[in-house]
Amino acid sequence: MKKSLLAVAAIGAFASAAQAQSSVTVYGILDVGFSGTSANTGTTKTQTTGFSGTGSEQTSRLGFKGNEDLGGGTSAFFTAEFALTPTEYNLSGNNSGGLANRQTFVGLAKKGIGQAAIGTQYMPIHTAVGRTDPGQQNNMLGNVIYVTNSTQGTAQTTVAYTVRVNNAITFQSERIAGAQLNAIYNNNNTDSTASNGIGGTGGKTINNAWGLGANYIWTNLNVDAVYQVTNQLTTSSTSEILPASATTSVTPNLLGTNIKSTEAYAGATYNFGILTAYAQYISRKVSGQWNPEQFIKRSAQQIGVRSFVTPTIEVWASGGMGKYDGNTAQTVSTSPSSMGFTGYQVGSNYLLSKRTNLYAIFGSTQVKAGMGFYGESGNSYGVGVRHTF
Repeated sequence: MKKSLLAVAAIGAFASAAQAQSSVTVYGILDVGFSGTSANTGTTKTQTTGFSGTGSEQTSRLGFKGNEDLGGGTSAFFTAEFALTPTEYNLSGNNSGGLANRQTFVGLAKKGIGQAAIGTQYMPIHTAVGRTDPGQQNNMLGNVIYVTNSTQGTAQTTVAYTVRVNNAITFQSERIAGAQLNAIYNNNNTDSTASNGIGGTGGKTINNAWGLGANYIWTNLNVDAVYQVTNQLTTSSTSEILPASATTSVTPNLLGTNIKSTEAYAGATYNFGILTAYAQYISRKVSGQWNPEQFIKRSAQQIGVRSFVTPTIEVWASGGMGKYDGNTAQTVSTSPSSMGFTGYQVGSNYLLSKRTNLYAIFGSTQVKAGMGFYGESGNSYGVGVRHTF
């Protein structure tokens, strides 16, 4: 009996110790309000208004993250985060068919070296933009850098960079003298080779991505620089189809047929005390694998400020411009063409507490005619309440 009691006590002590060395946190954002968008595509004018649960200021989400101390300076960690649509009667909206996966990964960290993780993860540009965007990656028109959400309108400025990839491995170094490096490699679980046989077609299909980034922090200065590449190659086909996402909307992780996308970003912030100043530049080129002369290139630059005018009222503003260059023909004889675009955005938060705020945002985008597209314009606004937990 004594041995049994001792064994139970030992198991209980071990379980308590293990529990003390690990932790799990539930977190999330609920952003609900009223939004409206007006768009002029050159041939069609549309106006849309309604209550929004996707979030004008930030996308609503539910997440779980945990960390376990493995001893010797080593730890394990995980994150599972899903998009929510609180105004819909289904769990994640009428059209999504389930929780939308924003990021889900597991990894190991070692003090003095860094950390590595595997799963669905953000590309380095998205993480860098999160640190250097005056609008903090909201879902309104007018931001010429973070324009990856199709709900921002129908204008050609709705593509800037690849946000996330699945089946990815990432590495992030420890911060040394203010500098930190990060890298990502993705194999989209579709790399395959087929041999020619009786009745067979043969060929190879490749879908992958990689990226490198650097972040530097010195007192009130933050600087980010990133370069990333995504590839789709089908060797059994020589056709090249520039995806619709290269001009009008975004479908994550879908490049088209025989397409390569190269994306570069540089951003910086400086905190002056009374306000924080922002400067950003981004470039993306989507080109054919067999015929690199078939391409669309988008570049943009933006500046902005963000400041607390009172302890409870925060305001921000941004303005930017950019252009498209491209040759979307299958032959190289067609002369490249270009078109420009501009955008601006203003917004305000009223803090009710550290976790809850009211907000109002307005943004506008204009696109000049060119490259076979009509001139376009769009305005959007959003008012609502955001709660973080």
